[in-house]
Amino acid sequence: MTQMALVIDLNVCVGCHACVTSCKEWNTSGEAGSLADMQAYDADPCGTFFNRVQTYEAGEFPFSETVHFPKSCLHCEDPPCVPVCPTGASYKRESDGLVLVDYDRCIGCNYCTWACPYGARELDPKRKEMTKCTLCSDRIDNQALPERDRKPACVLACPTSARLFGDIHDPDSEVSRAIRERGGYQLMPEWGTRPANHYLPRQKTQASGCSTQSCGCGSDGASASGSAVPATGLQGQLDSGRIDLAAAAARA
Repeated sequence: MTQMALVIDLNVCVGCHACVTSCKEWNTSGEAGSLADMQAYDADPCGTFFNRVQTYEAGEFPFSETVHFPKSCLHCEDPPCVPVCPTGASYKRESDGLVLVDYDRCIGCNYCTWACPYGARELDPKRKEMTKCTLCSDRIDNQALPERDRKPACVLACPTSARLFGDIHDPDSEVSRAIRERGGYQLMPEWGTRPANHYLPRQKTQASGCSTQSCGCGSDGASASGSAVPATGLQGQLDSGRIDLAAAAARA
């Protein structure tokens, strides 16, 4: 069975939000319908987004790191949102494994939102219908578009190519190779939902260190022999189990 999905490279995501804005623009004018933006510039804005980028500061100065974590529907292979839907509005498409919503059948009961452990669904406050990432199904199915354009809007807009799209069940696809060769992982696999979307981890780097004389941060940085201080940034914290960024992002 085909399972289309995103693979997101956390090592090169710069948090520019191009994926967020392109997603919003395409889906507001596409088959997903108009996505609400109410009081967008007031003190209490309200809007509907399929894709968000959460930013974290991790580590301790001077070895702290900024991490950008894009998150949308993960198109689980065993989606808990589907069986709880009382009208059958939420369903998993057999042809490509996408988890979609039939807006004509949705009654806005929020059962699917409560069932999703990733917080990936948003009830549109104006339409009173449940919305979520469709991986731009109306783009990837559109035979009138050139093949290179039959990809999600977020993938086409990413300036650093941090987002890959393809069939994770095809061992020769770009996404499968990336997962296999770079240690791609699922978000919170302990829930047993088998998320189709994967993340590529940040690469381990050696902290270069700095000197009090050069930057005034108060860190010794390098030893007298010039050797660098061992990496103590985000990846080191993840390896040591001191923080669980993926779980934090999923619950945010």
